[in-house]
Amino acid sequence: MFKKSSQDKQVDLFSDTSSLLSGKAQKQLDDEKAWHNQFQRHIVRRIDEAPFEVLYSKKMGAPNASVSLLVGMMVLKEAFNWSDMQLFENCRFNLLVRNALGLVNMHDEIPGESTYYLFRKRVFEHHRQTGQDLIQDVFEEVTREQIKAFNVSGQSIRMDSKLIGSNIAYFSRYEIVQKSLCLFYKTLDKKAKKLFTLPVRQQLEEIFEEESGKTVYRSNREEVKERLLLLGGLICRMLTYLKKRKDQKEYQVLEKVFNENFQVVDKLQVSLRESQKISSDSIQSPHDPDAAYRNKGNPVKGYSVNVTETNTPDSLNLITGAIVVKANVQDLEFVRPAIESANKLTGQRVDKVYVDGAYQSASNDEFCQDIDMVYTGLQGYNARYDLKRTDEGLQVTDTHTGQIEMARKIATKSTKVKEKWGIKTKKGHRYFDERHIRASELRRELEKRPIEELWKRNNVEATIFHLGYHLKNGKSKYRGLYKQQAWATCRCMWINLVRIMKFTQKTCQRTFQSLKSGAFRPLVTAINAVQIFITPKYQTMAA
Repeated sequence: MFKKSSQDKQVDLFSDTSSLLSGKAQKQLDDEKAWHNQFQRHIVRRIDEAPFEVLYSKKMGAPNASVSLLVGMMVLKEAFNWSDMQLFENCRFNLLVRNALGLVNMHDEIPGESTYYLFRKRVFEHHRQTGQDLIQDVFEEVTREQIKAFNVSGQSIRMDSKLIGSNIAYFSRYEIVQKSLCLFYKTLDKKAKKLFTLPVRQQLEEIFEEESGKTVYRSNREEVKERLLLLGGLICRMLTYLKKRKDQKEYQVLEKVFNENFQVVDKLQVSLRESQKISSDSIQSPHDPDAAYRNKGNPVKGYSVNVTETNTPDSLNLITGAIVVKANVQDLEFVRPAIESANKLTGQRVDKVYVDGAYQSASNDEFCQDIDMVYTGLQGYNARYDLKRTDEGLQVTDTHTGQIEMARKIATKSTKVKEKWGIKTKKGHRYFDERHIRASELRRELEKRPIEELWKRNNVEATIFHLGYHLKNGKSKYRGLYKQQAWATCRCMWINLVRIMKFTQKTCQRTFQSLKSGAFRPLVTAINAVQIFITPKYQTMAA
């Protein structure tokens, strides 16, 4: 049964952590500016537990463990890149971590391992069934309160993306097919296996015991092709005879792998699809069906994460969202959801966006027509011809020779290209359409921007660096799209907390310096004199 946990823990006179310490240790534990107290104030205490009620029964079961504590543990795990064993060890014996989670007494217990795992499982399963991301809801609620508390401006934002690899091995085409078959075959009982003839069952058993990596290593291209056709025929039989299992996850993975790699010629006869026709969205590993392929300098099998943050100079800037999608999704797809999320979270209208050239597209122009889109660069080389619309028509300037001429309009039957223009050159004819005109206009706008304005986007790259700081060789510890999203959300909550800590420290230093050097110097002297007679613990309470 669901029960909200109390945010104000009662301090036990004999087991209060602070009272058991003294001197410098007590002062550091009670320091309101320390990370553990900031974590408790700006994250744990801001978590609304009510949305998590859907995870628990309303009629039966023991009361749940503290949801804010469990979510806080998830954030700390990603903040320090702890293993599960390190997480529970620190939560039980590290006084700073215990204080961060609101465990102020030595006898306060943390949830057990099984409770923590069951909570995570319920959150992930709830997302799979309903599409509701409870961890994202926590991030939005916490960040919204932080934005209000520190008066963060959301009128200007910047964003950038990063590719992250899934926690999977790099499989060849044969290995993907063979392992997908083995995973499904492993789920079959004796009754299901008897649907196949004895020779087929023997073949399946041999394939199940096979080490696919060694098979690829020892075989040439033609032998691998023959083995693939053999696997394709067996998979076709399995999918045909076991249609009753189509709701099973392993069946769905195997079916997708089969459709991506094979095509049915006649009943149970199959042929191999050309590798060039397999899309980047194809399954890269049966252990993580959500992962996709993308080659952006280095090939990645995994996901793409886009981070959006506010952009106000000399002020506190917070991350407003992290969107994780498959790796083959282009950056331009992030523009609309990122801006809408920032508008919703900050309660302010975004007027200016700083991004690189990968985010620009004609499809986003209509949505961004009232927003100043500052592109810090455009993809590809500078075009030789500069195109400009005039009252007489399309003016074409050859940037190499400086020659200017008017392009003639050309009739087109293409449904994709509405209008087309052309000029005659020494090598033949050169044609232009709306894409080329738009690119020229964007380059002219980019040249007008002061270099100082273009530099404003650079800091988001530091945010991307901090987001993936603990990634080993650019690979995540997790598999599955939603687990990657939960990881990114927890990392963003921690990054925002670190920014708040640094901002408050800087603000306090500036305030103290102004008081010390200004007309309030007698007041500062009086405060320092009073503080001599106040113990460190009650100084903190008074603050």
